[in-house]
Amino acid sequence: MQFTRDFDTEQALPVGWGVRVLVLAESEAAPLVSRVAALGGPVEVETELYAALAAMIDDPGGYGLFVMDCDAFGGGEAGALARRTLAAVQSRVPMILLCAEHERHDFPQERNAPVTLRTPVSTVSLKVGFEHALRDRLAWRAA
Repeated sequence: MQFTRDFDTEQALPVGWGVRVLVLAESEAAPLVSRVAALGGPVEVETELYAALAAMIDDPGGYGLFVMDCDAFGGGEAGALARRTLAAVQSRVPMILLCAEHERHDFPQERNAPVTLRTPVSTVSLKVGFEHALRDRLAWRAA
């Protein structure tokens, strides 16, 4: 016998709806910025690593997701630096780290571990990573 659990999701909004996202990319015109914006919610862009980390630390409750293109800032070591810095201030903002050095995509079960995606990233894997990072969030439409 197989049991299934059905949720009434017709009234649910997209996972990223209303989530303020900080994207750390090499430029505001980077393709990653528009791809993240297409997933829902307002996107803010930083082009400098320490400016992005300062923004996250200064407004910890203001952002719902942090997305970093590690390749533009020194690879996996830059992503590890960002992770350690935000962990040191006990930031609980979900993170997605994109890097060519990663051997595979990783969607961790731990809530404080970042989703890591190997670049070049497809639209599907970016959306799955986005939804996994925000898996605890569900917004309901007003009837």
